Amino acid sequence: MLGHEIREKFLKFFESKGHKILPSASLIPANDPSLLWTAAGMVPFKPYFTGAAVPEVRRVTTCQKCLRTPDIESVGRTARHHTFFEMLGNFSFGDYFKKEAITWAWEFVTEHLGISKDKLYITIYLDDDEAFDIWHNVVGVPAERITRLGKDTNFWEIGVGPCGPCSEIYVDLGPDRGCGSPDCSVACDCGRFLEIWNLVFIQFFRDEEGNYTPLEHKGIDTGMGLERVASVLQGVPSNFDTDIFREIIDYAAQILGVKYGYDEKVDVALKVIADHTRAITFAITDGALPSNEGRGYVIRRLLRRALRFGRLLDREEPFLHQVANKVIDQMGDAYPELKEKAEHTLKIIKLEEEKFRETLNQGLAMLADLMERLAQEGKTEIPGLLAFKLYDTYGFPIELTREIAEEKGFTVDEEGFKQQMEEQRRRAREAREDVDYLSTRDAFLKELKEELGEVTFVGYDKLLDSSEIIAIIKDGRKVDRLTAGEEGEIITRITPFYPEGGGQVADIGEISGDGFRLSVLDVEKPLSDFIIHKVKVIDGKVKVGDTATLAVLEETRMNTARNHTATHLLHKALKMVLGEHVNQAGSLVTPERLRFDFTHFEGLKEEEIREIENIVNNAILKNLPVMIDYTTLDEARNAGVIALFDEKYGERVRVVRVGDFSAELCGGTHVSSSGVIGFFKILGESSIGAGVRRIEAVTGVGALEYVRSLEDTLKTAVEPFKCTFAELPEKISGVFKNLKDKDREIEGLRQRLAAFEVKTLLHSVREINGVKVLAAEIEGADMDGLRKAYDLVKASLANYVLLLAGVKDGKVSFLAGVDKNLTSKYHAGELVKEAAKIAGGGGGGRPDMAQAGGKNPEKVKEALQVIDEYVQSK
Repeated sequence: MLGHEIREKFLKFFESKGHKILPSASLIPANDPSLLWTAAGMVPFKPYFTGAAVPEVRRVTTCQKCLRTPDIESVGRTARHHTFFEMLGNFSFGDYFKKEAITWAWEFVTEHLGISKDKLYITIYLDDDEAFDIWHNVVGVPAERITRLGKDTNFWEIGVGPCGPCSEIYVDLGPDRGCGSPDCSVACDCGRFLEIWNLVFIQFFRDEEGNYTPLEHKGIDTGMGLERVASVLQGVPSNFDTDIFREIIDYAAQILGVKYGYDEKVDVALKVIADHTRAITFAITDGALPSNEGRGYVIRRLLRRALRFGRLLDREEPFLHQVANKVIDQMGDAYPELKEKAEHTLKIIKLEEEKFRETLNQGLAMLADLMERLAQEGKTEIPGLLAFKLYDTYGFPIELTREIAEEKGFTVDEEGFKQQMEEQRRRAREAREDVDYLSTRDAFLKELKEELGEVTFVGYDKLLDSSEIIAIIKDGRKVDRLTAGEEGEIITRITPFYPEGGGQVADIGEISGDGFRLSVLDVEKPLSDFIIHKVKVIDGKVKVGDTATLAVLEETRMNTARNHTATHLLHKALKMVLGEHVNQAGSLVTPERLRFDFTHFEGLKEEEIREIENIVNNAILKNLPVMIDYTTLDEARNAGVIALFDEKYGERVRVVRVGDFSAELCGGTHVSSSGVIGFFKILGESSIGAGVRRIEAVTGVGALEYVRSLEDTLKTAVEPFKCTFAELPEKISGVFKNLKDKDREIEGLRQRLAAFEVKTLLHSVREINGVKVLAAEIEGADMDGLRKAYDLVKASLANYVLLLAGVKDGKVSFLAGVDKNLTSKYHAGELVKEAAKIAGGGGGGRPDMAQAGGKNPEKVKEALQVIDEYVQSK
């Protein structure tokens, strides 16, 4: 059974059991900064299990793309380790529980996948008698095939939050795949028993003290690795030998000119290339971009690791973008976004390949210099620390360093290299923090919402309303009141205050009532339909139960709305000018300005920026109506409404339309018509990472202030010239022309002065052993000055050996020169090295000319004296 058939069969099976098939979520978790990647099928549904959001349906099934990198060094060397993989799963949010999850899993594995019951083994948590009863008495699995295991393997929990016992389904791959021990069982890690499905029964809530409380609404979270199941059904020894990987591996082998299955070293390289290319292709498609931190660093590391393995197969030219194209061809039907963003993804990969090639060449140069220096010191071993630096900074695998070193007669301190690698892993382990599934504050707010109920947001329609204060929080706990000068958090039954979200900052304003006045500093929405105001008491005393008037500051709300609607116009204009590959990669909307990050491969030309500004301002001048409507996500997408790929949307979505110009899914606040924006002006455009650009712009009042600041600057600039704004460019050009004329005049004088100084220097020439010898310090000269002096001197001398020195800004420079007729006897590199050593420096170069630096200006005269001894000794 092929991989795509297993995927489809799984989803259709659970659809027949009343589950809704949902597309895979992005590899970049939506609105969850605690996670770097979507690493399991349940990650997109975390808000449903924690209570932060209410699911549209109670039964869901997915095939989720996942990315994990803790065991990256094992990829390609074991049968099962991957960075990218697909997780089949079925989920229940307070609907069915253990009996259905277990019986359906057994039905699918035995009847639909056709795996023999005699090959199946089950594990359960130690005291999960309920699961044992279902497996044994309902399903009919013999008791001896059910193993009870401990908390470390069969109980799922991550800090504070929902948790529960697990039950796993194992397949016996046969004695020939095992350790041969008569005690071999599912608890053995020899590889004979392969886990294919994990069923998690979410039935408890773990608090900070470690207490477990039964949940009122229990859940099911299961995960089946597609690649693992495929290896079982296709009867192959590893996941890499399934059709899921072989098509990519065989293609990579073809373009690299090697064969799979004949050489272990080649096989490992091809497996790494196939695995890592799948990971980077999906990750870049989902919006991750190579960089030096966070997700970007992971992508860059995977891409460069794949390229290093390609280099071990003698491939120096970029090739990963070709392999990525094969991934897109193979997986594009199951994941349409791959084909939709193929051009963007492949360009990013190729750009990164070319960038790494440059870095690798720098590393080669560094290695060559290192071996030359070691040879001069009489050493033949490359230290482990330096080998590690080549690996860590320039991407050199130890194998490549060893290969190059052996060609030059060097060895590598591989033990020292391993120590540095282990030290890096230790630092990474120490830096890695465990992130609670549900933080203490999250757990507190979840309980508070269950107690208080939902908070209704009315801020789309009004900026002023009244409501009862239903809770006050200070220092993470409920209190009855706040008094003047105190800060805390206020929850009301309804609110017009917009909470920060979707790139838009929160509203500010005041909450007031009989005997109190509060300044609203910030507003957040930590849970679905639950809004909290961060406040400071300006006057009086506020208590729970008080009636309050909530007033949003209209000016800041309007300025923010202008900028938010302008981002929609800008997004559309960018697509019109640059192409449909442009997608939002981040935004910030404040009352003062807007910032918009987008995917694009190169900096914008001035004419492109001007065209984008014109398109946006034309849309503003047309005073297009801004219309809001609600529809289903599918209907919105079918209508061509722009949706952010990594954003999490519910079944019902809010569509913001600006006339017939723009339509986007958005929960932010907007103006009533585009004309209210006033004027749009781009302040700047820059790069913030490979393939991502940033535009900063202003509108309305902000644009007016910007124009006025430019006007003030121009007034200051024209003042010395006593001219108009229009005349200023001509006046400035005249000034620069005069400066250039003066520069030419000064340069001419310098050359005449230098020629005079050279004549003076020539009077200092002495003859030793028939050789013209000159040693001199040229006052205030840097290396460039020494070179110019040398050119003038050698034009007037023959059979010379000379040594020049200069000190500028405390930095010492030396230059040695030898007539080419004398280079068989004298070497400029040797001479300058001896001189620089006295001044605390070093250097070298060609036999006829060499240069060096020094640290001690007071040693220059002493250093120049080495020339006599050097010439006499030859």
